[in-house]
Amino acid sequence: MWTGLADRFADGAYASAKGRVRTSVMHHQLMEHLPPPPATVLDVGGGAGHQSLPLARVGYQVTLLDPSPAMLDKARARLERLPDDVRRRVTFIQAGGENAEAAVGGQLFAAVLCHGVLGYLDRPDDVVEQLCRRTEAGGLVSIMAGNAHAAAVRPALERRWSDALAAFDTDREIGVLGLPTRGDTVEGLSGLLRGYGVEPVRWYGIWLFVDWLDLAGVAVDPGDEERLASLAAVELEAGRRDPYRQLSRIFHLVGRKVQQSPTPGPAGRR
Repeated sequence: MWTGLADRFADGAYASAKGRVRTSVMHHQLMEHLPPPPATVLDVGGGAGHQSLPLARVGYQVTLLDPSPAMLDKARARLERLPDDVRRRVTFIQAGGENAEAAVGGQLFAAVLCHGVLGYLDRPDDVVEQLCRRTEAGGLVSIMAGNAHAAAVRPALERRWSDALAAFDTDREIGVLGLPTRGDTVEGLSGLLRGYGVEPVRWYGIWLFVDWLDLAGVAVDPGDEERLASLAAVELEAGRRDPYRQLSRIFHLVGRKVQQSPTPGPAGRR
């Protein structure tokens, strides 16, 4: 799926003002919860490494797992531009998230990330189970997913009124890359995490004002570092507070592994 989209996704979406703000905000949120380096990090569906390579730069041992050779090539190219000590801290594995356990040889990690992946799956259950199983006791699980409760925001801002009306009663849409996507809820993913021995500890909003500007056609120069820093600071604060975080088009859920993964019961399958 990603072979033909790697350039557009890695070099386009992430290089935009909105992409850069998202990466910055997510990094700050992660650093509030991650153990200190050189802790191990598994980035499931890590793509071109926009979220995990900055972690390697500050000392974390990173394993980036992705099923797309094209995306992994993008990640390798970005890594080649970094210092030798950073390159030594990064491992690449080609595999899907549902096969993470076999792909990493059963290794456990201090933190497992899965950002922007679940929305492309028909159901999140199998990958969420793998995230939790690969996390060591006391370790961190970090999930970023589309906010099903705010599904009407994008079509409304694009003045697609019939699509906006329909979005109140569905968790499916065609995403900005032209692919079918599915939204999740904090409540639903929290239930799944608990079913696998991970207790949710906090959730944040991502993409509020910067998303509205983008969808309204208001350009923000991705090279204007001062303005991007100011915008990211506002987004970071909005993502911590209600009602702002509830209106964000995507959310970031953080959980802590409290026990070995049990066999999920009804509460874990939502």
